[in-house]
Amino acid sequence: MELARKRIVVTGGAGFLGTAVCRVLRARGVSPDQLIVPRRESCDLTDESAVERLYDDVRPDVVIHLAAEVGGIGANRAAPGRFFYANMAMGLHLIEHARRVGLEKFVHTGTVCAYPRDCAVPFREDDLWNGYPEVTNAPYGIAKKALFVMLDAYRRQYGLRSAVVVPVNLYGPGDDFDPATSHVIPALIRRCDEARRAGLPEIVCWGSGTATREFLHVEDAAEAVVRAAELIDDPIPINLGGGVEIAIRDLVAKVAAGCRYGGRITWDRSQPDGQPRRSLDISRARSMLGWQPVRDFDNGLAETIRWWAERT
Repeated sequence: MELARKRIVVTGGAGFLGTAVCRVLRARGVSPDQLIVPRRESCDLTDESAVERLYDDVRPDVVIHLAAEVGGIGANRAAPGRFFYANMAMGLHLIEHARRVGLEKFVHTGTVCAYPRDCAVPFREDDLWNGYPEVTNAPYGIAKKALFVMLDAYRRQYGLRSAVVVPVNLYGPGDDFDPATSHVIPALIRRCDEARRAGLPEIVCWGSGTATREFLHVEDAAEAVVRAAELIDDPIPINLGGGVEIAIRDLVAKVAAGCRYGGRITWDRSQPDGQPRRSLDISRARSMLGWQPVRDFDNGLAETIRWWAERT
């Protein structure tokens, strides 16, 4: 699909991934008046009537659905019901009304949290239904995964063309550094930076530090999302991984060094580690999108630390 002449709605387009996706779309030739970013203040996507008005007013050709209510382990533990409802409702209404108006293409972003807790590493898309997700973020992960099924059903019954991408945790300049909602990298950067400024002798991190994670730079993720919009018509899940699996203990050491924090790192084992390991197989993305990450993790982490430091 040639996107330059399409009217495109990017839900969550003012957010971390959304702003990066909008940059890629503009670079592809999508004009500002053809790129629509609904804002929560005037368009609550959990409200079906608001979604219906959005389609009626904008008449998009393509919807790239990035909006989500999401956070780290603490946020998921605090609001599991809200995370399930909000993510399920947004997708449910957007997909149903896409079908009603005959939308040309719907692009859905899933989550690595949809994978089973004890999935074999690296995670392959065929493993998505082989077990229950890690309990601390299962409501969020299952809500997002249920929409994979909805899109598959709508493709088979109604012919709705769609694409599904499944990214690991994203990071990069512009990330969410709010302590209440941030993921692990921005949370650690803020904690280490504030501890250094305050001269604190130690910081306390959750869990044992042995769990592993994989991270994808937001600009690499944005390129993959746009390629999915251009190339994919069927909702076959496509993993988007960063290529480096790292233990949280090692990640903390990298962040502390980058923030010039020299205090002790203490681990609170009464708190959860979350999923034991996370790393994605991206063979499908290479073959179907011609995509793989190009940004080095250490350089991207340093870039993100600098971005935060310049704003504090």
